[in-house]
Amino acid sequence: MNVSRGLRPEKGLTSALRLAFFLFPFSFFLPPAAAGPAGTRFTFTEPHMGTRFRIILYAPDEAAAKEAARDAFTRIAELDGIMSDYRPASELMRLCQKAGGQPVRVGEDLFVVLSRAQEVSRLSAGAFDVTVGPVVRLWRRARKTQQLPDPEKLARARALVGYRNVHLDARARTVQLVKPDMLLDLGGIAKGYAADAALAVLKRHGIAQALVAAGGDIALGAAPPGKEGWTVAIAPLGEPGGKPKRYLLLHDAAVSTSGDAEQHVEIDGKRYSHIIDPRTGMALVGRASVTVLGPNGLTVDPLTKVVSVLGPQRGLRIIDGLQGVSALVVRQADKGVQTFASKRFPKTRNGDSNTKP
Repeated sequence: MNVSRGLRPEKGLTSALRLAFFLFPFSFFLPPAAAGPAGTRFTFTEPHMGTRFRIILYAPDEAAAKEAARDAFTRIAELDGIMSDYRPASELMRLCQKAGGQPVRVGEDLFVVLSRAQEVSRLSAGAFDVTVGPVVRLWRRARKTQQLPDPEKLARARALVGYRNVHLDARARTVQLVKPDMLLDLGGIAKGYAADAALAVLKRHGIAQALVAAGGDIALGAAPPGKEGWTVAIAPLGEPGGKPKRYLLLHDAAVSTSGDAEQHVEIDGKRYSHIIDPRTGMALVGRASVTVLGPNGLTVDPLTKVVSVLGPQRGLRIIDGLQGVSALVVRQADKGVQTFASKRFPKTRNGDSNTKP
């Protein structure tokens, strides 16, 4: 893919621009473009990994901005080609085709992501599990047909799920999928890693003041020129698209949000999320969103699924046991919207749409 073709900075950005991502509760309010020694703000957008990647950066000129963004998007496209479960020729799918066989040597990127996935699976006792692929495919069809998965097919798919059936050898950098027909799905971790990787590319170009957003996964670099950080607005769950009331100021960090604001299906009057509990094979029910803050996307992306599956009490206990990580849970209950925060979740501040970072 030639991602440099048609690469142009976006125009017409207002002084209080909200970037519309696919998942709540995050929106971003960014400062107006500023020229001079501090650099000028540029924004680029491309579709990858089934979502829209947006890069916001400060660079000395347009040529430098375009070159850095082009290389960052190239890196994202490379990772999509490695980790996609939609592309039969991806490295991930080639690995799955050898399930039930001997260990397979894989590239560094895939091994890093699978290693982290296994760590989170062990930490959560299987609340996060990338071997859930066979079940995910049944629920993708359910969202299209608006019919629950066939119980027998779901039972067969569940029999293939189990992170303990993935064997990693760090010294040889090999992966063995023990059971035939196992299918991995990296949808809960790959975008966070890709956002990290794109931000690293920008830094190699000498651009540290940048933000990379991939749907609900955001990697934040250094603060914008003259500012303390990027202002992140937390939108209320009960009012999709409503005016945010609380804000966070963040830099050199990552934010991941998982929820059912966009990806869900209603069957027989019940709302099913796109997030699957790997232990049961069932989609989560009800309205909720989970936001995790941490040092990088590879850390926070899978943890949002852990907290979503385990719920606020058990999920936040895991978050509180991890250094440099915090989380916020917002869910719809019979008595209204409930909010739960981990011990280290930063205090929010009041503001409005005119708030600047």
